[in-house]
Order: sequence, then C-alpha cells, then structure tokens
Amino acid sequence: MTGAAELLLSRIRDVPDYPQPGVVFKDITPLLADPAAFTALTDELAELCVRHGATKIVGLEARGFILAAPVAIRAGLGFIPVRKAGKLPGATLSQSYDLEYGSAEIEVHAEDLTAGDRVMVIDDVLATGGTAEASLHLVRRAGAEVAGVAVLMELGFLGGRARLEPALKGAPLDAVLVV
Repeated sequence: MTGAAELLLSRIRDVPDYPQPGVVFKDITPLLADPAAFTALTDELAELCVRHGATKIVGLEARGFILAAPVAIRAGLGFIPVRKAGKLPGATLSQSYDLEYGSAEIEVHAEDLTAGDRVMVIDDVLATGGTAEASLHLVRRAGAEVAGVAVLMELGFLGGRARLEPALKGAPLDAVLVV
C-alpha cells in the first residue's frame, strides 16, 4: 500500500451498526477534515480524470458531490451533479434502478452532457453498484461517452464491480482503496 493510500485509509472511520444493526458504515468525514488527506485524494482522482481523457466530471449525490467538485477544479473540467429525482429544475433525463428493497431514480440536466463529452463518474463508495450503473446509462442517454468511474473506496465483498462491469462497456473502474 502506498503512503497516500495508508493516509486515506487511516482517516476513514468505521461506525458499527449504522444505519442499521450489522452494517459497518465507512465514515469519510475525518478524511474530509484533514487537508493533507483530502488534497491527496483530490489529486489522485484528478490524475485519473486526466489519464482517462475526461472532459467533464459527474458527481453522484450526495458524497460524490463533495469529492467530484474539487476534482473538477483541480483537473480543469466541468462538474455535473447527478441528483435524486425531483431535485433539479428544468428538463432532466432520469434513470430508475433497483435497490436491495425497492427502487430509486436519479436525474441529470438534459443539456449538461452532450455528444463529444467524455465523462468520468466519481463517487465516494462503490458498494452494490446500482447508482453507478444508473449513472452510466444516464451519461450515454445524454449522448456522451463514459471515460470511466472512479471511487474513493470499493467494498469488494458487496460485488459492485461485477454488477458494473457490463455497463462499463470497457471503460475503466478505478478504486483508490479496496476494502
């Protein structure tokens, strides 16, 4: 493990039994509060965006916003929020997806992504992959190309990578940390 990865991992707090018994929540707020760790993460994600030729960055609500916005600034790219349904004014594209119990829907402004855009999707955690998969469908429906997906941490035991693989269609999936 690199020094940067060790720094990031040391700033992620495990919160047992949150939000329900048996779940160990990965709290990134200590990482965000540490300027050295937050800068290291921002630099790492920005480098991935540049390496994969992204022209825009999509951040997934809500913690993906916190990571993607400074990455977009660092990489010199535009930031596009993907929100829960009903949160964006104006014309939107929406995508439904299944959750463990039920379904959800995300949206993006229809005019924010266009043909010729190469979009990097950024989020904090890849768990089961449902939200990331839905975002890839949104990006492509808008006419843009997927440059890749980058996350701070992948929870490998939940199988999100396997679920996401078909939707990636060969685009890279990068996790700074795999736990």
